[in-house]
Amino acid sequence: MSLSTTNSKPDLKDFTLEELTTFVAEMGLKPFRARQIFSWLYRPGITSFSQMTDLSLELREKLAQKTQISVFTPSTLEKSEDGTIKFAFKLKDKALIETVLIPEQDRNTLCVSSQVGCAMGCGFCLTGAMGFKRNLTPSEMVNQVCAAIEYITGKEMGSLDNLVFMGMGEPLANLSNLLSALDILMDQRGLNFSSRKITVSTCGLIPQMEKLGRHSAVNLAISLHAADDKIRDRLMPVNKKYPLNNLLEACRIFPLPKRRRIMIEYVLLKDINDSPEEAALLAKRLRNIRCKINLIPYNETAALPFHKPLQERVEKFQEILWGAGYTVIIRNSRGADISAACGQLAGCKRSPAPHMSVIRADGIVDL
Repeated sequence: MSLSTTNSKPDLKDFTLEELTTFVAEMGLKPFRARQIFSWLYRPGITSFSQMTDLSLELREKLAQKTQISVFTPSTLEKSEDGTIKFAFKLKDKALIETVLIPEQDRNTLCVSSQVGCAMGCGFCLTGAMGFKRNLTPSEMVNQVCAAIEYITGKEMGSLDNLVFMGMGEPLANLSNLLSALDILMDQRGLNFSSRKITVSTCGLIPQMEKLGRHSAVNLAISLHAADDKIRDRLMPVNKKYPLNNLLEACRIFPLPKRRRIMIEYVLLKDINDSPEEAALLAKRLRNIRCKINLIPYNETAALPFHKPLQERVEKFQEILWGAGYTVIIRNSRGADISAACGQLAGCKRSPAPHMSVIRADGIVDL
């Protein structure tokens, strides 16, 4: 685990409960203090040690001198015409990350970023086009969730139900920090999310997949996007290191809990990977993998030379997979008008669309 990106005091939100127990022991405190402090960190509205009222004043002052509690406030908030909300967070080193809240009738899902930029270089992804800047710390991942919960609570939108690590970055390329963040998110004294409600996506880093499976029972999503190596090599440079046969075999042996399936993510690109032949090959390649398939028609952007397939082509692709016995969903990504859809997060400023509202951190609404 790497901690704060500056030389400032340690951020207690970077610690799992086990790590915090070790840290407070080094401060000369008893282990139960770690449990007390940890449970305070993730209560709504807690921003300072002065609010931790079951700790002595002396201890609160000592913690304030030696440590800190980080809190995320969005630098901007954009709302799509379909209800999707994109938060931009400016980090201590001035880097910018984006997080997407997807409200639905029966649940709220948050798409969490794990890196500033991405090193994977997938050809159809704007985040990949911006390159890799750095990994996020555990607190920087967890604080995205905390900020979304504060927003949902303030707007009386219900609860935050699902987390998907599908935002900026390749989560498994930041595995140590990711595992710490997952431990905090699932700890009963932390944010108390069930492993069933958290999904981690990867483009196919096989050794890290194995470590994730041993450490945690969260859901796994594979960004596949092709059924043969030639096309996947073109779209996703990672395939040259971890070819399809190796990746799919890693999926077959991945330690899935009962009644769970791997989610296969497949972005459909016009005249590249959307043919009936490719669908038939995909059905063949996925045999003996407990999976469900999400088909995602490409979200077009002027910055990249790819196009969205015709709807009938998408439906034909689905029919072929259905015929082979797979569960297949066509997922029309939300928030495309605010560059919040799949593959569009780039942490950059741009002009809002005419219908879109942008709420600045000072509360002023730009229309």
